[in-house]
This record gives sequence, structure tokens and C-alpha cells, in this order.
Amino acid sequence: MPLRYGFLSTYPPTQCGLATFTAALLDELASPVPGASSGVVRLLDAPAGPGPAPAAVVGDLVAGTQGGPRRAARLLNGFDVVVVQHEYGVYGGPDGDEVIEVLDNLEVPVVVVLHTVLVHPTPHQREVLEALVASADAVVVMAETARVRLVDGYRAHPQRVSVIPHGAAENRRAAPARSVRPTVLTWGLLGPGKGIEWGIAAMAELADLDPAPRYLVAGLTHPKVLAREGEAYREGLAALAGRLGVTDAIAFDHRYLDSGSLAELVSGADVVLLPYDSVDQVTSGILIEAVAALRPVVATRFPHAVELLGDGTGLLVPHGDVAAIAAAVRSIITDDGVVRGLASATAAHAPELLWPAVAQRYHRLAAGLAARTGSRPRVVPASQRAPATATAPVTATAPATAAR
Repeated sequence: MPLRYGFLSTYPPTQCGLATFTAALLDELASPVPGASSGVVRLLDAPAGPGPAPAAVVGDLVAGTQGGPRRAARLLNGFDVVVVQHEYGVYGGPDGDEVIEVLDNLEVPVVVVLHTVLVHPTPHQREVLEALVASADAVVVMAETARVRLVDGYRAHPQRVSVIPHGAAENRRAAPARSVRPTVLTWGLLGPGKGIEWGIAAMAELADLDPAPRYLVAGLTHPKVLAREGEAYREGLAALAGRLGVTDAIAFDHRYLDSGSLAELVSGADVVLLPYDSVDQVTSGILIEAVAALRPVVATRFPHAVELLGDGTGLLVPHGDVAAIAAAVRSIITDDGVVRGLASATAAHAPELLWPAVAQRYHRLAAGLAARTGSRPRVVPASQRAPATATAPVTATAPATAAR
């Protein structure tokens, strides 16, 4: 019989990386066989507004709602396998610790997908993550760097941890002809830490080219950043472009793009630029989507980029190094040999990153868990767990939510 998957995650129309990830994975895993439907318990910060919920949503877990985690678990126990998407900022409670109560009450096999593995968690962040790992039948991370970080830095059994890459939609197209004005593209939800300011400064370094490239920054400001700071980040970027004299070279597309619009935008880019400030990021859906679309990528040396691009699949640059970013972009838009080399390397990686291949790996993992009897680990209620002992310096905080 086909498996029925229950997801615990944000979900569209929520605009975040976890929501997009879950929708794509659910679409691939959902069975067309009657009676084998899958569904989502949707994570919300506040009760949903009027209007019908998406068809896949079987219930909501509103952060901070009394009894909510138990009700979510009861709904999820109606499926064969539960897939829990984890970021600290999407669940209620300190560091999102409400998710632990959900897992305490699950009776079916559980796959926990970790979108973030912090190098230097606070003691409570460590306790939350280790409780999740202890309660899961299987843990998925999206890069080998994240697996090593989890196994070496946390109490996590290596045999329970699998590496399955972030998926990407099929968007492999023939490389576009050299455009009259090259386009450098960064997309995703905007906020501090995206490093867009380094990309803007690099455009000033490329002003001698004829024609000079256009830098297109596509995406809404992250909803949580917008609520906290308004459009201060985007306005600061526009002001920076003005001070550097490159206003005409910078364009902002303020939309949250649907899959078709995004595919068209990415396929037309001459360079995808990921100038992120983070030195810890182990998962980037945007990086995966760019490589899967066979686009030339320039990225700072965050862990996921080093792992995926380090063999020549893309060009890596130091964080905050404007000259290095400009030099890498220049080499791509002026040297066809560089483009051909990058295209050959990305073509070798792309098939394994597409959603059908990624979903098949999730299915094999879930089917193995569902075939076992008595596979759920003994769950110690959260109230009885001893605090985890921190073994790393306490310096970092968790990101607010998943970024695309």
C-alpha cells in the first residue's frame, strides 16, 4: 500500500523556505491512490484568517496555543510516517521547544528534517535539538557538513542520520545567448545577513565594462524582518547604490515569485550571486536551485557552498570581499571558457538535486521505517529529561526562520 505522509511544517501561502520545501516534497510523495492521501499540520504564529485552508492542510498548530502540540500529534498519528521540518523560529516556546511535546505524543515513525545545525548553540538550543534527535526514528540533513556537525557536536547516533539534498524544480534549459546587458541575480526573502550590500559594491567595481552588468535583487523582505524593522534593509541598499553611483545598475523586484516566474527569472540570469554573510549556513535552497538550473554561481564560502561548489561547480569568494566578488563575476561575463567549465560541472550534479530524485530518497527512508515493528524509540517526556550539557561555546542564536 502507498504510504500516507503527515508533515509538520509551515505551508503556503506562508512565505518561507520551509513552506516551499514542504509543498514541493509533498507534491512528489503524495499518492494518487484513493485512501492514501497525505497532509500537513500547518505551523502558524497566529490563527489563520477567514477563507478555506489549502487542500493539503488537515489542521493548524498555532504557536503558544494550550493543548496545541497534543492535538497536532493526534492528527499526525493518522498517517503512516510523519515528516517534521525543524527550524528554531517556526515553533512556539523558547527556541521553539513546543515541538518536543508534539514528538513526545507521536506513535508512528518520525523523520526529522534539520534545516539548521548550529555550531555554537545556547544550552537550551542544544537541549531542544538533542531532544528532537532522540525522539526521531531518522534524522535528515541536507549536506555532509551538517551531518558531521550534528554527529560530532551533539548527542546524535550516526546510523540515524541521513544526508538527502534540498530539492529543486526541473529548470534545466540551454544556456541563454549572451545578453546585451549581463544580468547578475540574487533572489529570496530579503533581510540583514543576505550580503546584498557586497553585491552592490561589486557592481561599482564592474562599471568599466561595456555594457556594465545589471544586478537584479528579487524577493520580498522577510515577513519577520518586515514586522521588526520595516523596509530599512532594502532602503539602505538603495541608498548605498546611490552613494556608489550605481543606481542605474541595481534593480529590485519586490515580488514573492511563484515557481514559473522564478524559473523564467533564473534561466535568464548570466550569474547567480550568493554573497551571504553567514559562515555557518549548511542549507541553501537557492544554491541548490541555481545549480540544478545549470546557472553559473558565485558564492561566499559558507559551508553548503564550499561543499557543493568546491569541485569547480561554482566560484567561491571570501565573505565581504568586494574585489573578489567583482573579479569572479567579471570572469563569468567576459570569458566563455569559464562559463563552459562551470556548465559542465553543474550538469553532472543537477540530476540528483531535482525533486523526483530527492523525494525517492525520502520515500525509501520512510518505507524502511514503516516496515519495521516497534521502531519508535522510547520517548522520555520532556519534563523528565536531564538538561543537555553544552560542549561548545555559547555565542550564537538561531535564525528567525528558514531562508530560501
